Amino acid sequence: MNSVSSTLAHPPADPAYRKKTLGSVLFLAGLGVCLVAAILLSLRFGSYDTPLGELIKGIFGLSSDKKINLVVQNNRLPRICTAILAGGGLGLAGCVLQAVLRNPLASASTLGVSQGATFGAAFAIVVLGMTGSGWGISLCAFVGSIAVALVILGLSRFRRVSPEGIVLAGVAISSMFTGATTLIQYFADEVELSNLVFWTFGDLGSTGWEDLWPMALVVGALCIYCFLHRWDYNALLSGEETAISLGIHVKQLILVNMLLCCMTSSVVVANVGLISFIGLVAPHLVRLAVGNNHVYLIPGSILGGATLLLVGDLLSRVIISPVILPIGAITSFLGGPIFLYLLFKGGKKQ
Repeated sequence: MNSVSSTLAHPPADPAYRKKTLGSVLFLAGLGVCLVAAILLSLRFGSYDTPLGELIKGIFGLSSDKKINLVVQNNRLPRICTAILAGGGLGLAGCVLQAVLRNPLASASTLGVSQGATFGAAFAIVVLGMTGSGWGISLCAFVGSIAVALVILGLSRFRRVSPEGIVLAGVAISSMFTGATTLIQYFADEVELSNLVFWTFGDLGSTGWEDLWPMALVVGALCIYCFLHRWDYNALLSGEETAISLGIHVKQLILVNMLLCCMTSSVVVANVGLISFIGLVAPHLVRLAVGNNHVYLIPGSILGGATLLLVGDLLSRVIISPVILPIGAITSFLGGPIFLYLLFKGGKKQ
């Protein structure tokens, strides 16, 4: 056990702490129940109207109707798994970015990381002539996101820009990359333009089982790393000097986390397109219940992000069924008001 774990892993066992711990555990359990409920609802609703019991059998290929088995295993279940992986990854990335940058408004979308990844994917499709959602597009998306991350790191570490300034810089970077993506669309032909619509609108229905493995590997790596460093994030809450005194290599921690978050965001964008605000909304909603303790905030952000994206996808499919609305638009409507609330709340504190 490292020095941080030995210092922070055994807080005083007073009644208030035990009550807070019990409340956090119950909240995470409640989030798990909400996620299961969202999964069942996503299985239930669709153009192929079938009893829920038959759909559950269809997961294992046990339904007497072979069409149900095909619909569940080749359509609905991959879509659900995509939403869980993408939402959980974006929620965790937002939680980590907020911790290492000590900025409550940090997320892949607000800092421009997702927009940089979108530009990279668009560049790969139109300029390099790549198609599908393979590793080439993911690599270009990662290069675009890491370029944004380097700018953000430079501003926060070397120019000592304030947290509010970082967010404003993220807005400016997002605008530039969005404009660059629009220019690429302008010069694209009809086939390339139709492919690019996928990236800018967001879509959870175009991924198959073979597309889920890259997301699962990257999101899994981020989850493992963040769980092993959960106490380091707690130490950062007290300032870099305190974290260094506890034996944490702060610069290395920030760099590795930024790289992992960029990789996660770029792989998500390469597979499902641009999904905004999940990484901002999920950690804040969880923080209202469990506080800033990353022992509970990390799994809560994963569960919250997965649930939010799954519910958003469900809404996109049932609001004006059978038309499926762009999931990126739904998440933007969800996250925009909360983003404004956080801005005004921060302004009042000053």
